[in-house]
Amino acid sequence: MFNKVLIANRGEIALRVIRACKELGLQTVAVYSEADRDALHVRFADEDVCIGPPSPMESYLDMKKIIAAAEVTNAGAIHPGYGFLAENADFAEVCESCGITFIGPTPDQIRQLGDKVKAKELMTKAGVPCTPGSEGIVATYDDAVGIAEQIGYPVILKAVAGGGGKGMRVCNDKAELERGFRLCSTEAANSFNNPDLYMEKFIIEPHHVEIQIIGDTHGNFYHFGERDCSIQRRHQKLIEETPSPLMTDELRAKMGEAAIRGAKVVNYRGVGTIEFLVNSNLEFYFMEMNTRIQVEHPVTEEAFEVDLIKDQIKVAMGEKLTYNQDDLKHKWAVIECRINAEDVEKDFRPTPGKLTGLHVPGGPGVRVDKAVYTGYSIPPYYDSMIAKLIVKGRDRAEAMLKMKNALSEFIIEGIPTTIPFHQEIFEHPDFIAGNYDIAFLETRFKKKIEETVK
Repeated sequence: MFNKVLIANRGEIALRVIRACKELGLQTVAVYSEADRDALHVRFADEDVCIGPPSPMESYLDMKKIIAAAEVTNAGAIHPGYGFLAENADFAEVCESCGITFIGPTPDQIRQLGDKVKAKELMTKAGVPCTPGSEGIVATYDDAVGIAEQIGYPVILKAVAGGGGKGMRVCNDKAELERGFRLCSTEAANSFNNPDLYMEKFIIEPHHVEIQIIGDTHGNFYHFGERDCSIQRRHQKLIEETPSPLMTDELRAKMGEAAIRGAKVVNYRGVGTIEFLVNSNLEFYFMEMNTRIQVEHPVTEEAFEVDLIKDQIKVAMGEKLTYNQDDLKHKWAVIECRINAEDVEKDFRPTPGKLTGLHVPGGPGVRVDKAVYTGYSIPPYYDSMIAKLIVKGRDRAEAMLKMKNALSEFIIEGIPTTIPFHQEIFEHPDFIAGNYDIAFLETRFKKKIEETVK
C-alpha cells in the first residue's frame, strides 16, 4: 500500500518508528520544529522537513503543515506516534481524504473510543465491567449531587475529552463536589476545548492495570497480558511492569477476554490499550481506551518478545496477523522507568537545558529508548521525558535487581533528572514486596517525597 512513512512526532518515539520502518524496508520522513533541528530523528530519517516554530501549535499540531510535508515527499502513510495528533480523529480523517494511510484506527473508532462517555456505553454493550457512575454527561452541579448521593462518595469527576490526568477531581463530600465541578469543567474547557464532565464512583486504592490489544482488518484480535501502571504522580505514570504483582492466571484471562470484547465491539484496527482499575477483591472496572501506541509499549515487547510498532505498520498495510493467543505468554518479567528532566527538589519542575554528560546502562536484558546525546539541549516546549529504561529478568526479583543496577549506571549531567527519585522507590519495602496501588506516592511514599523536597 505504501513504501514511505512520515513520522508526525519527535523524540524517542520518532526514532523507534524510524527503526521499525527500516526493518520493514520502508523509507522514512521526519518532520521537525525549529527547536528540533539537531534532533536525532531528523538525522536518522531518510528525508526531513521543517514544519515551523518551536510551539507545538505551529508545528507538531499543525495538520496542514504535516499533510503538506507528506505530499511534497510523496509519503504514502503517516505514523502519529503517541501524543500530539495520535488520537485526533479529524487528523486521521484528513489523512484518508488525501489518500494517505493513517497508521492507527479509523477516524470513527477514534471518535467513539476517545469520547469517555461513548466508550463506556460501548464497553457496557460488550459486557466489559464498568465503574458505577453517570450514564452520560453530567450537565449541572445539581445533577452531579444527585448522582453522587446515589452511588456514594467518594466520586471522581472526569473530562469527557480528557487525558493525561487533566480535567479530573476526586470529591469526598458535597462541599468538595461543588468546588471540584467548577474547577474540573474550567480545566477541561481550557485543555480540550470541551467543558463536559462525567462522574464515576472513586475506587479506593486500586491498581491501574492495562491490557495491550491488537486487531487486524481480517477479523483477528489478540491481547498481550497486562501492564501495571499504578506508580504514578498526579495521574502521570512513572513506573510500569509486567506481570502485575496482584495478577492471577484467572484474572489475566478474564481481563484479556474483556479487552478483546471491547475491541471487537467497534471492530478495532491496529494497536490499542484498554485501561482498568482493579480493587483489592480483584474486581476490575473499565477506565478508558487509548487508541494509539502507548509510551510503555516496550514493557510488552520485551515480556512477549514481539515488535508492536512493526505489527502496527503491517496491520495498516492490510496484512493478516499470525499470532496464536494460546502462545502469547509472558517470557520475562519486565519493568520500565520513565526518566524525566525534572527537579524533584522543586516539586518535579521541568528542567530543560544542555546535557553535558551522558552514559547509558547496558548488558543483557537492559534496553534504553532515548533521543538525547551529550551536548543535546532539551527544549522547554515539549514533554519532560528524555528516556525510558527497560529491564527484563527471569522473575520480578531479578528484574528489580537489574533495574537498581541500571539506574546506578545511568549518568546524566547538566540537568536534574528523576533518576534519584526512582532509586528511592526501588528501596521502599512495600514496592519491593509488590504491595502498592495508585495512591502509593501520595500515602506510603509521601514522607520520602516531603523529605526530598525539603
